[in-house]
Amino acid sequence: MHHARVAGLGRILKGLALAGAAAAVGVASSRPAGREVDAALFADVNGGHGPAADRLFSEVTELGSVYAAGAAAGVVFLSGRRGPALRALGAAGAAWLAGQALKKVVDRPRPYLADAEGTRRMIAMPAGTSWPSSHPAVLTAFTRVAARELSLGPVSRAALTGLDLTVGTSRVYLGVHYPSDVAGGLLMGRAIAALWPSARK
Repeated sequence: MHHARVAGLGRILKGLALAGAAAAVGVASSRPAGREVDAALFADVNGGHGPAADRLFSEVTELGSVYAAGAAAGVVFLSGRRGPALRALGAAGAAWLAGQALKKVVDRPRPYLADAEGTRRMIAMPAGTSWPSSHPAVLTAFTRVAARELSLGPVSRAALTGLDLTVGTSRVYLGVHYPSDVAGGLLMGRAIAALWPSARK
């Protein structure tokens, strides 16, 4: 019991620290120096790196949508792991709702609106403003909670982290988010996952 309480407290502190880091990224990127760095990084990634990269990022980007989280949860649910499926889906849904609320507060224009001529937009215009990026937030919240609840090993966890980062990068590459949007989304997704209730003792 004591060990469970200590572990729970540790997760809460971790979640709050990650949420604070996400907020710090948002604040830093809203200042002139931060905007300059963000724009330079965006230009490097969004500039394009060949047909193979175009195809890869276009194909993986929607793995961060709430619909993909629902489909993944369905697969886990049908495999007999109903609790983990529902908890991971709940975390993903919470990340999406948090992201939509923060978008209205921050109200940052997306790259293709701030600099239409300098942005290579490769997908349809998404709804909402730019910070934070919801796709990496949703995916990270889902994968982190699913990995914890399914007791996945380090190799599987590393693969899921790689997927989180790839989807996050795709949002910049395709021209719909700045790097700081993605960083904020990744941190927010991890924060929600850390704070999300667990069945594990």
